[in-house]
Amino acid sequence: MPAMRSVQTAVQKKLTVDRRFLYMRRTRSIAENTFYYLLLFTLSFVFVYPLLYMISQSLMRPSDIADATIRWIPKSFELNNYAEAFKSINYFNGLINSAWISLGSAVLQIISCSFIGYGFARYQFPGKGLWMALLIFTFLVPPTTIVVPLYIFYSDLGWINTLFPFIFPSAMGFGLKGALFVLIFIQFYRGLPKVMEEAARIDGAGAFRTYWTIMFPLAKPAMIVVFLFSVVWHWNDVFQPNMYLLIPDYFNLAQNLATFHGNANADSLQQLGQQVQQSDMLGSAPTLMNQIMAAVMLTILPILILYLFVQRAFVQGIERSGIAGE
Repeated sequence: MPAMRSVQTAVQKKLTVDRRFLYMRRTRSIAENTFYYLLLFTLSFVFVYPLLYMISQSLMRPSDIADATIRWIPKSFELNNYAEAFKSINYFNGLINSAWISLGSAVLQIISCSFIGYGFARYQFPGKGLWMALLIFTFLVPPTTIVVPLYIFYSDLGWINTLFPFIFPSAMGFGLKGALFVLIFIQFYRGLPKVMEEAARIDGAGAFRTYWTIMFPLAKPAMIVVFLFSVVWHWNDVFQPNMYLLIPDYFNLAQNLATFHGNANADSLQQLGQQVQQSDMLGSAPTLMNQIMAAVMLTILPILILYLFVQRAFVQGIERSGIAGE
């Protein structure tokens, strides 16, 4: 009997310890999840806040923006801001120009940067270290330092007010952030197994055929990353278009947005001033920030739509560094 009691006591103690352990573990897991979700919510709010602010401002009337008591929700929604912005920034023409520059450059950079990255990743050739150093050097050099010689070069070729200053460098593996895209493909191709190339070589495939039919299709994750980065950076770029596109008919959306300050005639401004005086708002002033925010939303809307369609593939492309090889 004493032995039986001692065994029961030991079992009860063990059960008590296990319950405490499970309770502490569950409590710790809840605390960690709460911390992670709180941190995630805080970081997401930091990034989403500007977008929410622009949407709120774009739906306000000028009197609502001038009213210090209105922060997020306007007294009445004003959709005419988008109509005015759509007309004033010449949206369709700017959209077509931005699409040509962004999509054309992105596709050409995928082809050219992939080809260059494959050569650096899989082949040994004389001066490889030197060429890699020059590649990294082009990534580190600020683009503004070579603007003058590039402008003179493109001007001598008659390429000003054309798409060639954007298309030609992209086709040559240079372009906007071209060195970074080459490094992305280098890192991806280094992770692919060499047995596929050896099998293709045994079957009689040459170097270019092996790259184009086997290795290049496998680089879809890296292609998606490069495509999205290239489209976004070309879409938002104002510096290079301002250098090479000097006629308003060739302006992209970013250029049209940079020159837009709202559209209002004298009658609307006078009416706005009367609204401000009647509302008895201290320290307020007429403003057309609502139309500017509407123009900003129209400008970034195509990029947001594009990201909604490719976000899953984009995240997978960021996570994947290639197939585990030998």
